[in-house]
Amino acid sequence: MRRAAIGLTGFVIWATIGSAASPSFEVASIKVAKSREGVRGGCHGIDSKFQSGEMAPPPLGRCVITSGRLSHVINIAWGLNNMQLLKSGPDWIARGDDRFDIEAKAENPESVTEAELLEMLQNLLIERFHMTFHRETVENSGFALVVQKKGLKLKESTADEPKVSFSGGKPTPNRPVTLKARRCSMKTLANLLSQFGSGAVADQTGLTGEYDFELSWDEAAGPALTSALQDQLGLRLESRKVPVTYFVVDAAQKPDAN
Repeated sequence: MRRAAIGLTGFVIWATIGSAASPSFEVASIKVAKSREGVRGGCHGIDSKFQSGEMAPPPLGRCVITSGRLSHVINIAWGLNNMQLLKSGPDWIARGDDRFDIEAKAENPESVTEAELLEMLQNLLIERFHMTFHRETVENSGFALVVQKKGLKLKESTADEPKVSFSGGKPTPNRPVTLKARRCSMKTLANLLSQFGSGAVADQTGLTGEYDFELSWDEAAGPALTSALQDQLGLRLESRKVPVTYFVVDAAQKPDAN
């Protein structure tokens, strides 16, 4: 184990590097972001997949995230896929002007996987933000995604890699939306539905495969999302109590000089 000095807008912070018990980056920096344009970036392992049309990915073996609140980086590191599943303590974690630029490099960039990079990112946040957290599962009013009685209208995927995109950008109630998905699991679909629906959605289809499909709906002119799910995919949403697991931040501190 060794220690390295890492700069933070004029401060020097010591970070533990190379612990076998707690995988960590060879070098890492966290700086107060100058831009407020919105979070960008991620981690690039040897098995990472990037969709065409996206910004250029970080260099291999690195995590590069710009202008991210701590909540944004938690979402990336732990793969929450839904910011509504994050409960934070201090307001600055998920709101306000406190944003950070993070750049970190693995010791073995030519062989490190994305999962390994994300684990290193988790450990970096825990150490540098003195972050403690727990997971909490509760029963909430929501929806169960199930197969309708008339049967499923999905076919197993033939795509090489997962991809999800929306026509017209982020879904809104005031315009038509088309969701195009490749190699999409029902758990992923349920997570997506939770983000722009009226409550948490839990996958209770019993389906374990991955599927290619398009789902189009228009809440203003029709068909509504609930009707489109049935007519186009053979799925429906049932109102019921569903288990929802939250990522709860118990405590965190802004990085400062040691």
